Amino acid sequence: MAASAGSLYAHYITYIDPTSFTVMESILIISMVIIGGAGSLWGPLIGAFVLVTLPEGLRFVGLPSAVAANLRQIIYGSLLVIMMMIRPRGLVGRYAFGR
Repeated sequence: MAASAGSLYAHYITYIDPTSFTVMESILIISMVIIGGAGSLWGPLIGAFVLVTLPEGLRFVGLPSAVAANLRQIIYGSLLVIMMMIRPRGLVGRYAFGR
């Protein structure tokens, strides 16, 4: 799946180099997997949904962009810590949804 996503991205951008992805994007992708749960296909999808809708929700609050960017990182970090304490297997872990 990652290879097909990478090839689609390369086709769309028409140029790829190592600086296309930063450390923050790598952390975001890992956060999506951790929050959703790495044991299933639905886990990272739900984690991606949560972490993509979070900045969109902050837009409606009306904060300046400099404050919203810092607040988003704080929320990401605290959400990761809370998930590791309460639900270490992610939202869709082994014991989620009646399994």
